[in-house]
Amino acid sequence: MMHTDEGRPDGGWIRVRVPLPFSLKYVNAYLVPERDGWTLVDPGLRTPEAERLWREVLERSGIGFREIRAIVLTHPHPDHIGLAGWFQERSRAPVYMSGRAHAYAMRLWGPERTFTDELPALYREHGLPREMEEALRDHLEGFVAMVSPLPEPVFIQGGDRLEVGGKGWEILDTPGHADGHLCFYLREERRLLCGDQVLNGITPNISLVPGGEPGVLARYLDSLASLEKLEVELALPGHRDPIRDMRGRIGEIREHHVRRLEAMEAMLETPLTAFEVCMQLFGGRVNGSMHHLRFAMSETLAHLEHLAREGRAASARGADGIVRWKRG
Repeated sequence: MMHTDEGRPDGGWIRVRVPLPFSLKYVNAYLVPERDGWTLVDPGLRTPEAERLWREVLERSGIGFREIRAIVLTHPHPDHIGLAGWFQERSRAPVYMSGRAHAYAMRLWGPERTFTDELPALYREHGLPREMEEALRDHLEGFVAMVSPLPEPVFIQGGDRLEVGGKGWEILDTPGHADGHLCFYLREERRLLCGDQVLNGITPNISLVPGGEPGVLARYLDSLASLEKLEVELALPGHRDPIRDMRGRIGEIREHHVRRLEAMEAMLETPLTAFEVCMQLFGGRVNGSMHHLRFAMSETLAHLEHLAREGRAASARGADGIVRWKRG
């Protein structure tokens, strides 16, 4: 199966659809031509299938590993950062990412990682059945091999500029979907590398996680408002197809969250745990999948926290130590 877009559209860029063992199916990686090589954006999750695909793509395109001059990461989720260290070992290229993104990756998968204990503890106090905790820990540990080795980074941040494809891109701090998420904007061409901040056809996951900044959904909506002000003719996302109507898509995503908050608020006439809310919202889609449950549970917590910040819900810890939510 061909996983690259034929014809090298848009100035010779190559979009590589790197396979994922999840329902998303693939992540978009981008090879951008430089005067003396290539820049690689978000290389994908490290799996044997993905490694084979990359070797085939590079051979078919006549690109050697040492011709990769730079690796750029929009954010630290495993389906984006996973192969960065693998490519860095072979190319010796610098890996550009934000400091917050690197700190998040180290908490999740570094040698002194703490997330494997922190996330089950958070879910447990919000109603996750105790018998599911060990399965969640095993699930989280299973990602370590798929992101190893972690890259040695060069830190960049919002407000900086980064040269990609011989042009200076503005770096935008876009929190919400992931700690340290960055977008890259080429103003003169009205082009945006948007990672997972805005996606076609699906809404980016917004997760409350241990150690993250509070108000994650509010920060995400604020970042959408900032992106909405930009003139964008083409947005290149981390999943699915390019976005031609950026403002229209942002409006759709905003309306999705308005509806989700209203639905959750209506559930809270009687006290519920976040796990109970999650099962009412997503039960049919998460049963039997710890991967899907993790995303659904953290997204539920992000929305409950947002309702609390707006005075529309409140939480209280019971005698059993479990937190329950009620309409404000």
